[in-house]
Amino acid sequence: MLFTGLKLAKMLLTRADLEDRERFLNARDTINALVEHDIIPVVNENDAVATSEIKVGDNDNLSALVGILCGADKLLLLTDQRGLFTADPRKDPNAELIREVTTIDETLRKIAGGSGTTLGTGGMATKLQAADIARRAGIEVIIAAGSAENVVFDSLSDEPQGTRFLPLPEALENRKRWILAGPAATGNIVIDSGAVNAVIGKGSSLLAKGVIKVSGRFARGEVVRVTTNDGALVAKGICGYSDVDLAKIAGKHSKEIADTLGYDYGAEVIHRDDMVVIQD
Repeated sequence: MLFTGLKLAKMLLTRADLEDRERFLNARDTINALVEHDIIPVVNENDAVATSEIKVGDNDNLSALVGILCGADKLLLLTDQRGLFTADPRKDPNAELIREVTTIDETLRKIAGGSGTTLGTGGMATKLQAADIARRAGIEVIIAAGSAENVVFDSLSDEPQGTRFLPLPEALENRKRWILAGPAATGNIVIDSGAVNAVIGKGSSLLAKGVIKVSGRFARGEVVRVTTNDGALVAKGICGYSDVDLAKIAGKHSKEIADTLGYDYGAEVIHRDDMVVIQD
């Protein structure tokens, strides 16, 4: 089917446009304004100015971030495969197409494997990363073959082609969507098992007492990764203390913070409202 008379506008982004909250909102307003005027935004990474520090690096993850930016309902990732299979269909004739995914775990990540394709900068592994990011923001994701007939129209139906990733039941509010989509983490906080259970199981804020180790350089108010002692990612969040301060109060009770530093910014290292839990 041939479409004529469509109006297009090219929009170039870098991660820096998503990291800064004001630039994030400006980019979102630009996309919304284009759509309101029946102009289709075509988004790509601004390679001319992007350095390694502000580069997203692949169109799969960029599309997920743009989906969050504009509040999309669905994200369609097209590839040279029909979707995600139980094994590599090019090597295993018994590989079966996975029609629907509700949880992305390590088993699924191992199935996705490496890049495996010459068509672009990403393969199934990056598409799985993108799907995991988007679904946490309430976006349904479909991975399908770009060469399939009517693949775009079918993606709008209840029975799309390819593999369908259902969004999480409780989508993140706008501030947490920005934390997930925008700033690259500048440091890492390792927490103990008690803190892991409190953050994941009880929805608690992260307190200094649960912190084991601090790495990287970050100022108060920057986004950091929160991991277990064996490196599993637990959350991303805006840290209330710098790396220098946090290293001094790690493992201490909240009441000891002021005596240790001579001041305090509150009991929470990362407040629950400033944290996105990554584990399902």
